[in-house]
Amino acid sequence: MSVVEQYTRAHIVTDADRVEDTAVPVVLRYDPERDPRSVRVGLPDRREWTFSRTLLEQGLRAPVGTGEVRVWPCGRVQAVVEFHSAHGVSVVQFESKTLLRFLRRTYTATVQPVSH
Repeated sequence: MSVVEQYTRAHIVTDADRVEDTAVPVVLRYDPERDPRSVRVGLPDRREWTFSRTLLEQGLRAPVGTGEVRVWPCGRVQAVVEFHSAHGVSVVQFESKTLLRFLRRTYTATVQPVSH
């Protein structure tokens, strides 16, 4: 089994006065050796969040989560992942197809070769 790492860009949603529509670099990671049920999202502030792969998958179809991480679809082509910490809330908007591609790769990484 191998580590899946996908570099992408996402939008950090903020209530700041500046209105810039710039995407920031984000890293999606999955390490089946470390924890086969979890995915990690690395944000530009060097904070990395670890949460259930199932939460991410379900959140692409309907709002899920009640703790530190919440995920929900946003229109037809986007999804939002909301991270809560003692320092505040980070709301990150992804293209749904990016998250779907990542999830497909994680399931491929966990498939064991068949021995004959």
